[in-house]
Order: sequence, then C-alpha cells, then structure tokens
Amino acid sequence: MPYLKETPMSRIGRYLPQGIQEKGKEIRTFMPRFGNINERRNQLHEVIRLSGMNLIINDTDHPLIIKVASIQQARMQIYFIDNEDFFHRKFTIRDKANKFYKDNDERAVFFSRGVLETVKKLGWAPDIVHCHGWISALVPLYVKRAYKDNPLFSESKVVYSVYDDEFSEVFQDGFDKKIKLPGITAKDLKYYKSSNYVTLTKAAIEYADAIIIGSEKINPEINDYIQSLKKPVLEFQPEDNYIEAYNEFYDSLLEK
Repeated sequence: MPYLKETPMSRIGRYLPQGIQEKGKEIRTFMPRFGNINERRNQLHEVIRLSGMNLIINDTDHPLIIKVASIQQARMQIYFIDNEDFFHRKFTIRDKANKFYKDNDERAVFFSRGVLETVKKLGWAPDIVHCHGWISALVPLYVKRAYKDNPLFSESKVVYSVYDDEFSEVFQDGFDKKIKLPGITAKDLKYYKSSNYVTLTKAAIEYADAIIIGSEKINPEINDYIQSLKKPVLEFQPEDNYIEAYNEFYDSLLEK
C-alpha cells in the first residue's frame, strides 16, 4: 500500500518499514513496479544513476530500471524494480483471465537480482534482509551463495516471511538454469529442478537465517517443514503488536 490494493500482506509492506524506522533503524524498501501501479498518481520517477544495468537471464539481456516514490507521511522512500518485458502489464501475478503468467519464474529472478544489484550500487550494507512472499524467494539463496563474498552482504542475516500467497502452478522447465550465478553449486540447484510454490518456499527457508509466519494460516507442509528446522521462528503476530515483535526478533538475530 498505497501502490497495490490493500491486503494483510500489503499493509505489512506499508507499516512495518515505517515502524522499524521509527524504532531508530535505517531501512530500504524494494518492490516490483507492477503494471497496475499508477506512476503519475504515485509520482514515480526513474533514478538514472541506479538504472542502466542489464541482467542476463537465460542468455537474454534485460535492462534494469530503478524508480522511486515517497510516502510523505511516513518519511519513507520506496524503490521499484522495473523492466518493460516483465512488469509493464495491467496486472500483478495473473492476467485478466486469472491465468498465471508463464514468465513469473523469470520475474522472480529479475526482481531478486535487481534488488541486490541496486543495494550494491547504493553501497549500503544491510544487517538484515527481510524477504516477503514468494516473489522474493530467491533472495536468501543469492545472499548466501552468489553474494556471500561481497562485503556488503557477507554479514547480512536473511529473514523470510511466509504468507498465504500460494499458487498451484509449476514453473517452466529450466528454472534451475535461469537461477545460476557464480557461487551457486549443482547441489544448491537441486531444489529448483521442478519448482512449485512448496519447493520454492522450502528452498527460501533453507537458505534463510530466520523465519516469520506472516499469515494466520499457511501451507501445512511448509509449516511442518519450518517446525522441523532448528532456526529462529517468529510465529504469527496479530496486527496490533507485530511491529514490536518484529523489532525484537531483528534485535535477537543481530545479537547472535
């Protein structure tokens, strides 16, 4: 919010960064520039110094465009990851007929890599990288493998929030090859041979340092998997208290 319609997840995207910033932490917020976001109304504008890079996915160059907008009352700037091929559509994840976009796999790759490359350009070292939902599910893998030797990310803790944003479709064959970057091994790629929502989320959890249950109800198989691991987990928090709980969870990770 206010760029996408109001949902429990979009409310967290709006109010969590503001709440954490008000606790004295410095934040950066990134999201895809979905085509249903009105650029004029929301006053998005391109940041030339951050744009202009090409990301190669499946042997194809995709220009990375960075736009920003401000939520004035929160004193917060939002960075938008944009690309004409991936995000200039009138819908987010599904088309007008509710059909899952065939290239959602590549859109997730582009978004995840685009965020990390932009953070590199900013020269800003995050203590915590907090990923929300499956569109960001590759960020834990990239931080822990492809970017682990970059001094900006070498000490970063990754938190992955699991929501009820499940889809039933399967990604196209060759998803593992689209993900590949130096530092990512064949062993890492085994998680992505045949990717659906469950395998993608399990892999994100595997590479994350800590997990947050972001929705009251999540996929039971994923919930069982989370509980089987010896990782810090923050259970679902009601809306009237989650900022305090998330902030304490961040602090406990930083102390470790």
